[in-house]
Parts: sequence; C-alpha cells; structure tokens
Amino acid sequence: MTTYTYYQELVRPSWAPPAWLFGPVWTALYAIIIVSFGKVFWMAWHQEVPLMVAVPFALNLVFNLSYTWLQFGLRSNALASVDVVFVLGTLAWAMVAIWPYVRWVAYANVPYLVWVAFATVLQLTITFLNR
Repeated sequence: MTTYTYYQELVRPSWAPPAWLFGPVWTALYAIIIVSFGKVFWMAWHQEVPLMVAVPFALNLVFNLSYTWLQFGLRSNALASVDVVFVLGTLAWAMVAIWPYVRWVAYANVPYLVWVAFATVLQLTITFLNR
C-alpha cells in the first residue's frame, strides 16, 4: 500500500489538506531547512556559534526524518504524534538558540514552524479520530 493510499484510508478532519499538497509544501520547506540548518552546522563546525546551538537543529532533523517512517512505515499514529510534538519543540528551541547569532535563520524557519504547528494539530486529531 502506498503512502497516499494509507493517508486516504485514515479518518481525517474536514480541514485536513489533500494528500497531494504535502509533496510541494515539504519540497519548499526542505529547501529552507537545507539552507538555514546548513548555515548553522557550518557555523558550529567553524566555531562561529557554540556547538550547543546546533544541537536542537540536529535533533529536529532526526525527529523530522523519523516521522514518515513512524507514520507510514510502522503506521503508528501514536508514535507519529509523539514525534511531531518533538519536531515542533526542537524547532522552537532551535529558533530561540540561533536568534542571538543569526536572526535570518530564525526568520527563515517561520514557514516551517507554522506548517509543523499545523501538522501537530492535524496529527493529534488524526490519532484521536483513528483510535
């Protein structure tokens, strides 16, 4: 079963976006992530920011990349719900951590933050509806 088919079979709220929208949105967000997170990792590598500033960015990547496997590989709404909360939390932490050093990185991630906040509410709702 494909990811699309699995998503279509879930009970979703009426305000859930169509499955086809996720690809374009995540393509744009991953471009933002590559540039902005890359800048942070580059700066941490060159000791332009403390290594601890890069930690929430690294954790965010781990949680972000784990989501698809948890939701669509394991088909676990509960684990995906926990994971997406960690994605949101580490992103907020990352934005606060980088703010004193490179504000444009924090600003650049606002669309990612908005989408993940929406995705968190959506995932928690889907988990509740499919229990």
